[in-house]
Amino acid sequence: MQLFLRKAHLFQKASIRMSMLTFVFILLNTSLSTGQSGDPLEVATLDKVVEYALAHQPNVQQAQIDEEITDKAIKGKLADWYPQVNFTYNYQRFIDLQSSVIGGNLIRFGVNNTSSAQFSATQAVFNRDVLLASSTASQVRSQAGLNTSRSKIDVVVNVTKAFYDALAMMQQIEVSEESIVRLERSLKDAQSRYNSGVSDKTDYKRATILLTNAKASLKTNQELLKFKQEYLKTLMGYPLDQNLPVQYDPLLMEEEIALDTTQEVNYADHIDFKIMQSQKNLQEANVKYSKWAFLPSVSLFGNYNLNYQNNNFSDLYNTKYPFSFVGASLALPILQGGKRLVKIQEANLSNSRLDLGLKNLKSNINTEYTRALASYKSNLALYQAQKDNVELAEEVYDIIQLQYQSGVKTYLEVTIAESDLRTTRINYYNALYMVLASKMDVLKALGQINY
Repeated sequence: MQLFLRKAHLFQKASIRMSMLTFVFILLNTSLSTGQSGDPLEVATLDKVVEYALAHQPNVQQAQIDEEITDKAIKGKLADWYPQVNFTYNYQRFIDLQSSVIGGNLIRFGVNNTSSAQFSATQAVFNRDVLLASSTASQVRSQAGLNTSRSKIDVVVNVTKAFYDALAMMQQIEVSEESIVRLERSLKDAQSRYNSGVSDKTDYKRATILLTNAKASLKTNQELLKFKQEYLKTLMGYPLDQNLPVQYDPLLMEEEIALDTTQEVNYADHIDFKIMQSQKNLQEANVKYSKWAFLPSVSLFGNYNLNYQNNNFSDLYNTKYPFSFVGASLALPILQGGKRLVKIQEANLSNSRLDLGLKNLKSNINTEYTRALASYKSNLALYQAQKDNVELAEEVYDIIQLQYQSGVKTYLEVTIAESDLRTTRINYYNALYMVLASKMDVLKALGQINY
């Protein structure tokens, strides 16, 4: 008898493992559409889902556009270093010429038609605005790139969690479907035993209640899966009117839970610290900019002018009277009511504020890592316990089911064993998802997710 029970137990475990290895689930269609472009995936593995999200997620695309806008703005600022050349044209018709009385005689000055064309060129030699732009261009570009990286990191973490969450729900649906198969078989057996007079009607009624509850639970999970599907698609930027054929080997999920819990936080690796450090560097440049207000602005200039004068418009441009000049300009504000000193103090205070922000950010990063690591360790312990419980629950159910068929156990004990088996398997997949999700939080806190 014990050998028979053991073989039955091994057979059931093998069939469950085989179903897990060949697990492929096709996400259902919905009638909604976001209008987002992108070819649908033929096979949606985790790597392909993440890759698709990085290419199509609106937040990432917006960050990339912001990065391009920043680059164009920098080029616009740096253009002030180049010579600035302008052309001005003017025509003027005098209705009444200017007149003056000289020696008792009325004398009129000028001609009726005048015109001028002017070419002017300037070259900045020293200007604190363009100097700031050139000295901070690389830092501003770097900060824009860091903002894009943060958007990508958030997308990767959220998409990965949603992917695992959908898988966990799919596995729960599979557990419910297997439970329904067992309950339908138990209901058939219970009804046969009642019809043959071996047991009373309470057994098959209990079986009916359990079967009804299992089907209701399956329906609930199927509806929840639809939401998780749409949520995953939204995070990916995936067209909601297209299928997302998720394919994954659940056994690989178990291999991905490993994590070195002895690592220490390196604040310089965290994306938020990098961004704030970049802000501090820019603020230090702003302090210098405020101090440069005491320096003069120097520029070179040159003009070439063509003047035309004639009383007859038709002969206006027959003769030109050119003149040109070059020079240098120096502008030095002498007194501004202490404005420049106040601006320097303001910039220094902003710099000190960022120092405090960096200090506070280090504490927050440390807290984030401690919380994520504690969550990972607790979820890992829960996962290991649930994994052991699944094997025990399967063995208990097999034994009690055979004992019931032999008349040793009551059907009530069968229902309890069935409920325990379904609950432990669902708890196992939930624990597996939670430990994987908390691992992503740990990696993010350590700054080990980089894009």
